[in-house]
Amino acid sequence: MNRAVLEEFRNRDIVRGLTQLIGKLASGLSEPMTFMEVCGTHTMAIYQYGIRSILPPQVRLISGPGCPVCVTPIGYVDKAVAYARRPDTIIATFGDMVRVPGSSSNLLEERAKGSDIRVVYSPLDAVSLAERNPGKRVIFLGVGFETTAPTIAGTIMTAHARGLDNFFVLASHKTIPIPMQVLSCDPDLGIDGFLCPAHVSAIIGADAYRFLAEGHGMPCVVTGFEPADVLQGVAMLVSQVIEGRSEVENQYRRFVTREGNRKARELLDKVFTPADAVWRGLGTIPGSGLVIGEEFSCFNAEKALPIEVEEPREPEGCRCGEVLKGKIAPTECALFGTACTPEDPVGACMVSSEGSCAAAYKYGQ
Repeated sequence: MNRAVLEEFRNRDIVRGLTQLIGKLASGLSEPMTFMEVCGTHTMAIYQYGIRSILPPQVRLISGPGCPVCVTPIGYVDKAVAYARRPDTIIATFGDMVRVPGSSSNLLEERAKGSDIRVVYSPLDAVSLAERNPGKRVIFLGVGFETTAPTIAGTIMTAHARGLDNFFVLASHKTIPIPMQVLSCDPDLGIDGFLCPAHVSAIIGADAYRFLAEGHGMPCVVTGFEPADVLQGVAMLVSQVIEGRSEVENQYRRFVTREGNRKARELLDKVFTPADAVWRGLGTIPGSGLVIGEEFSCFNAEKALPIEVEEPREPEGCRCGEVLKGKIAPTECALFGTACTPEDPVGACMVSSEGSCAAAYKYGQ
């Protein structure tokens, strides 16, 4: 984006004006409104820019399960560790996954013990690894939402076109809208509206949330990441609640359309098929995951390379699951900042660069 345009969304006068507008809109409310963001980049931005501190008391922001690494269940990490211990295997992964704790180990510890674990910057790097190491099995850790899943789908198609028989994906892809519906029905949360994820929406389109607005009476606003973006999104949500509307509005029109990225969605439909998925903190949510379809099942690590995995065990005292559901703030966990820090994390929410606990630790309250 043009830097001059970007600076407009950080302009102090614009931010001040939006804050005053939100205060004016909310001034007559007797009960606070609760809005949830379900995007890790939004979570980081809200903490970084101190958005909560400038909102009126009638408006409450809570963080949801918007960090793909954080919602990946411990059993997945245990599978990755088990595969890493095989002498004929190379694990390829994005950096955040290396330090996520499993039941008894993590990939960083396994690498220190001699396992071949490579941090890559693109799934295609893993394909190149497989080509350069024909005597090894290369397993890419496919973790992410609709934003990253199309690139991994394209990578699987590339491996298929090149005839690779030593490239596999351990898939843990998840889709956002259905968990939003689950959270919207939770009476303990009392959510009044959603700040919808921008990156995901660029793929699936703003219309993907219409069922929440029309079927569940949930106001939704797709918003960007700069301070003015977030505050304008909040103002739009406040207006919907006050006026008794439940619509999908798109504040981030400079990048998000109603229909999303058609080619990316076609890639997803070709390679993946919907399935039930386990979310850390939320449990199993029907239809909220993506698994590799039958046509490309030879690249599915779990099918092609069965492995025994230890029984998953959650770390004692960790409340990452409650943080991901928006039940508590990171600082309400007794481990936060003491036993659990970014240097020595107990839970995934403190590991990922998009985790709520990591954001709270880095930027404070």
